[in-house]
Amino acid sequence: MSAATQKQPAGVLAAWRARFEQHLKAEKRASAYTVRNYGATLARFDGFLTAHLGAEPKLDHLAALETKDFRGFLAARRAEGLQPQSIKLELSALKTFYVFLRKRAGIENDAIGAMRGPKVKERLPRPVGEADAAALIETAQTIKTSAAKQTWEQTRDAALFTLLYGAGLRIAEVLSLRWGAAPLGETLRIEGKGGKTRIVPVLAAGREAVAAYVAACPYGADTDDPLFFSARGNALSPRHAQRTMASLRGVLGLPASATPHALRHAFATHLLSAGGDLRTIQELLGHTSLAATQRYTKVDTKRLLSVYDKAHPRS
Repeated sequence: MSAATQKQPAGVLAAWRARFEQHLKAEKRASAYTVRNYGATLARFDGFLTAHLGAEPKLDHLAALETKDFRGFLAARRAEGLQPQSIKLELSALKTFYVFLRKRAGIENDAIGAMRGPKVKERLPRPVGEADAAALIETAQTIKTSAAKQTWEQTRDAALFTLLYGAGLRIAEVLSLRWGAAPLGETLRIEGKGGKTRIVPVLAAGREAVAAYVAACPYGADTDDPLFFSARGNALSPRHAQRTMASLRGVLGLPASATPHALRHAFATHLLSAGGDLRTIQELLGHTSLAATQRYTKVDTKRLLSVYDKAHPRS
């Protein structure tokens, strides 16, 4: 076991980590995924420091750490096979924790603020094409991806994928919808990352798909029940959507990049291709910064160049 992943008994840093995780959940309204990952990073950092310092780290240790100490932790993570993008996320977690410590414990550390993560090659979104998105939704409705799947479950999957593509929602946002939201109106109030809310339009196809599912679903009574149920009557999990998509892309011969999140990417790129402006798309997607939305212009340009190359008489 490496120094970066040694387990550390509950101590000072562990106690502050617990407070930090509560802060992320209650005040920052961070996703469960973010809370879990940041907590895991700090647990590894705790174990690393215990081995590195030869003692359980105290608050004064955290204040006195130098650039070489933080680099040592990241180097240990790199030696474990972590890729640059993940290294950057580890550093982001540490920086966020130190901001929290400065405000809550008066801990100042200039070294962590000066740290820069590794350069990461920009990864463009990989949306599915319009025809493929339509085929995925239709196939979800018409083809059983397992022998045990019931017809109402197929209708549910079709409704789920229709909302991902037609409204540009994240999978967590769709699965957070409550039974009381049905029947859907022309807009939905969505609570996204960081507890930020936005209003998204719902196309007729989405409203109709959800109405068909609700009519067929054997569960759902209270307004606070989940909108999307599993076969056993529990809240549907993101993992289910991923498994279903994997089965469907196998049937249709689509690449591994055809994921539930690729439907959200498709929403953005297809809206951009149709003349949508970046600011509007940013609001619909719930992006905090315009830079995140601007990535879709590169995807669209790439697609246009591909079409041009194929269609130009001298190509």
